[in-house]
Amino acid sequence: MLNLSMFLEDSARRYPGRDALVLGDERFTYAETDGLANQIANLLVAYGIEPGDRIALSCPNLPWFPIVYYGILKAGAVVVPLNVLLKGREIAYHLEDCGAAAYFCFEGGPELPIGEYGRDGFREAGSCRTMFMIGGGNGGEGITALSDVLPAQPATFETAVRDATDTAVILYTSGTTGQPKGAELTHANMAMNAIAANRLFDSTPSRPDTHLLTLPLFHSFGQTINMNAGFSVGATLVLLPRFEAAAALDIMEREAITIFAGVPTMYWGLLGAVDDAVDVERIAANLRKAISGGAALPVEILDRFAKRFGVQILEGYGLSETSPVALFSDPEQAPRAGSIGVPIWGVQVRLVDRDWHTVEDVDSVGEIAIRGHNVMKGYYGRPDATAEAMRDGWFRTGDLARRDADGFYFIVDRAKDMIVRGGFNVYPREIEEVLMTHEAVSLAAVIGVPHESHGEEVRAYVIPKAGASIADDDLIAWSKERMASYKYPREVRIVEQLPMTATGKILKRELA
Repeated sequence: MLNLSMFLEDSARRYPGRDALVLGDERFTYAETDGLANQIANLLVAYGIEPGDRIALSCPNLPWFPIVYYGILKAGAVVVPLNVLLKGREIAYHLEDCGAAAYFCFEGGPELPIGEYGRDGFREAGSCRTMFMIGGGNGGEGITALSDVLPAQPATFETAVRDATDTAVILYTSGTTGQPKGAELTHANMAMNAIAANRLFDSTPSRPDTHLLTLPLFHSFGQTINMNAGFSVGATLVLLPRFEAAAALDIMEREAITIFAGVPTMYWGLLGAVDDAVDVERIAANLRKAISGGAALPVEILDRFAKRFGVQILEGYGLSETSPVALFSDPEQAPRAGSIGVPIWGVQVRLVDRDWHTVEDVDSVGEIAIRGHNVMKGYYGRPDATAEAMRDGWFRTGDLARRDADGFYFIVDRAKDMIVRGGFNVYPREIEEVLMTHEAVSLAAVIGVPHESHGEEVRAYVIPKAGASIADDDLIAWSKERMASYKYPREVRIVEQLPMTATGKILKRELA
């Protein structure tokens, strides 16, 4: 038996009175968190949910995310976390693609109407039986306010028995070849990656850490590095629903944060928010580990942070398909600027060419391939896509890298056209397909362009249909209504033609 929810259960048994979750003035002990997760599990069973059923979850960094997450796992079901920025059309796609039996959705507010988009998606999907609104009221047939049904559920539950190879989580990712795909991650995948992370951070129950959780929990980075790894050793998670640098610094000082994980733009923001009111010495005295991932960290930021806070930022690399951590700075060696590190414990990495042949020569470029306890079962319901990406347990990432003589890896380029905007992956093909549904658009090509704070910005080149005209601002506004805020293009160029090869393939490098 192996159920990922054991991380919460074991810490609740050993440290029932220790703070598990903190949000502002609210504090939840491990015993309270486990009890609420048990109520979620009982609720799901009462609604006919069975082991293996997929349950979707849309929730920002609030105590409800881990409570519902572990409750779903306790019931033996599969958690399908959804990006809280998705709009109704996108939510419907995910619910239908994974065959979700139930959907938990946070109500949200005027600035981020998660509940409104969630209801739209639930109704459009049609295949999902039940929707539970967190922090909101009933919204029609099949939609139930969680506050109306949860209190009646017992706070004890016998966790469902699962095999290590059973799917625990489906994380949606994508590529340039079409719609988002669900990476099936097993209980063993997720548990082993969290344990490996704690080995890297030297985290133990006897020296409880306090994490500042600004990374979105619906993403694999925060889910593994902070939540699962933290809960496995009885750490305290201090939640920040939306990253604001000044607020983050205040929490780091007030809560004596020992571990901070973020994307490069967050470190850029922290450095810019330091002023005379910030007690940098107090923050530095407590901060034990600083971790970066999601995009390449500029050397300048790495150096500035080390000088300001006295902590060397450790860099890592991984994907949703690898749970996510695959490579990381070696804690026993000095980090190398620009390097994504070396393979973590229990994981093999090699560089391959198009035909899967290993690229042996030092500093020669190849595509990163990964094998180990962290690699997914495959893409849910997509055997062809799985076969294309995997062979003999190896997963090819689509990222190009080189390896130096000491075994350190350095990202060279993306084999795919993926854009990383503020730590979020944006896939041009998906954006292009939406743009081309506009009545005035004939052809679209989307690329990433450098941006000071976001790393990359989304730019679209558009050829109008014959006789049609459209203003760039109008197309941006149209896109904003149909795509998540991190996806839609902030820049649009109306052009008469696009550079192409003889076979009609758009030369995006010439656009860049």
